[in-house]
Amino acid sequence: MTTVAPGSARAWVLAARPKTLPAAAIPVLVGTAVAFSQGALAMGPALAALLGAALIQIGTNFANDYFDAKSGADNEDRLGPTRAVQAGLLSPGAVKVATFLTFALSALIGVYLIAVGGWPILIIGVASILSGLAYTGGPFPLGYHGLGDLFVFVFFGLIAVTATHYVQALYWSPEALIAALPIGLLSTAILVVNNYRDLDTDKAAGKNTLAVRMGRPATRYYYVNLIAGAYAVPVVQVVTGGSLWVLLPLLTLPLAVLTAREIWRREGTALNPLLARTAGLLAIFGLLYALGFAL
Repeated sequence: MTTVAPGSARAWVLAARPKTLPAAAIPVLVGTAVAFSQGALAMGPALAALLGAALIQIGTNFANDYFDAKSGADNEDRLGPTRAVQAGLLSPGAVKVATFLTFALSALIGVYLIAVGGWPILIIGVASILSGLAYTGGPFPLGYHGLGDLFVFVFFGLIAVTATHYVQALYWSPEALIAALPIGLLSTAILVVNNYRDLDTDKAAGKNTLAVRMGRPATRYYYVNLIAGAYAVPVVQVVTGGSLWVLLPLLTLPLAVLTAREIWRREGTALNPLLARTAGLLAIFGLLYALGFAL
């Protein structure tokens, strides 16, 4: 806190939360790998999808920073990483403007992708931006009503992977949909750690995340099952005739076991390293999974 000056470039980097960007990049990488495996790789749309996904992620981070401070969900009792508006590092107005500018830039990228993929990409792009705003803002904030997990699974898993494949192959692929499942599950697991850590403060602020609704014991089991489900998908793929190479993510199974055990042992700010470890698990799993499709 003492090293970040209000209004500085570091304050804006803090608000952008670059450590969350792998959650945007990995689905694009996996969708691209599936397209490559089918002989449909198209680098222009792939790179545009990557940039668009990163901008939507950053825009959503800005929106969360602004709306959580405005609602009081972010306050002096916050256990997670510093939020720029709540900490007084950036003004609410500046972050609000940055939110809409970032989403506008993602929309410009979307114009190219719409030209390539047509009206399905228009619908997905509009839905992604609106959902990013509605996660913590608007008349019915998704994250405040226990719908954040579904939002992450759908948009950072199912849609991100299948739409990335679609703008390259120009057809919808069952293989891409299946490949999206473990990515969505692990992305959701990241959110679960975040919400489990903040369970008490969220409850006090009226932010009824799924973790608040379920309680601590059920949330711990939920987290473990998300990770287990992600590892089950490649196994099912191979059993049903898929390439053995998609089993590459199982090399990270020991890390997954250690990660899953931590949620039973930690509380409060001690969960921040687990949040980073879960994001790292998604990144390594996704890289190996993409490699498995490419081989």
